[in-house]
Amino acid sequence: MTAPLRRERPGGEESASTPARAVCLRRLNRWQAETLREDLAGLYVESSRAQAGQGYRGRETFLRRLTGDIRRAGFALLIAEDSAFAGCAYGFPVPREGTWWRGFDGPLPQRVEQLTASGHVFAITEIVVHPHTDDQDLARRLQQRLLADHHASLGATLVDQADVPACDAFLSWGWQDIGAVRRPSDPTLLRPRAPVLLRAMVLPLGPRTAAHPDGLAHENRTQRPD
Repeated sequence: MTAPLRRERPGGEESASTPARAVCLRRLNRWQAETLREDLAGLYVESSRAQAGQGYRGRETFLRRLTGDIRRAGFALLIAEDSAFAGCAYGFPVPREGTWWRGFDGPLPQRVEQLTASGHVFAITEIVVHPHTDDQDLARRLQQRLLADHHASLGATLVDQADVPACDAFLSWGWQDIGAVRRPSDPTLLRPRAPVLLRAMVLPLGPRTAAHPDGLAHENRTQRPD
């Protein structure tokens, strides 16, 4: 699931109103990600809209998600930094067997299922942007770079349906809402809440043609090598 996002301006990555790029993106390997876990958790807490007294719980939940994702095959993390951390994004290739889509309400769209089985879908599981960064397009830059670095044919993410600003932001960036996903709430809680309702969103990276106007097709230039 993605972290809460600040709503950003739609438009091209190099919008005329975008300030000069003072924020640079850097890839981290697994060891570096492990080393910087606490710093990334601090960034998450500062960037979230947690109510008073909920910061610690949110921090621990974020650390559990990050630790679990670091262990996944193909895990990749980008950080954005200027004088300090300004944001981060991470994810991993969706397994071919399609387990990442568990809880999807109804049948998965055929083209999404086919792209998943071919191994060319990359899931972005977290995007965090510090609210005080001057780079208004940072979240978009992070996701585009992460997908490009991994030669994905399709980006995928899950967004809490209750987080309307985040859902609207993804839609404004060209993501498509393909349906609902129901997932259990945090299993570590003594009294788990009702299942969480998420929106499954995909970002087609293939060409839009008469045969595939939605862009949900293989693109040789963006396919991840087997």
